[in-house]
Amino acid sequence: MAHVAPTSHRRASRSSHRGHRSGDGPIQTTSWLGLTFAFVVGLVLTAQSHVGVHAAGVTLLVMLVPVTVGTFVAGFRQGLGSWKAALCAAAGLAFTLLKFFF
Repeated sequence: MAHVAPTSHRRASRSSHRGHRSGDGPIQTTSWLGLTFAFVVGLVLTAQSHVGVHAAGVTLLVMLVPVTVGTFVAGFRQGLGSWKAALCAAAGLAFTLLKFFF
């Protein structure tokens, strides 16, 4: 069995770069397009008559809402990247929220 040093002799983990986000740039266009595609798939699934397929679409849309909101928050902090792609994702989010509440 290999020897493991006691906790008191172990070196501290290096966390000096934690929270340092120099490599992050604006949100990539493929991220916005992926969200838009997922919204379209969710809306198509909710339009189906089969109860299981409809439920899968509702579940997908419910999960996409916080992910999209978080992506927009990150986009406003780091840059939206492609504003046209972000607008498509925003339209999908708005249509989904309008469908759920009205």
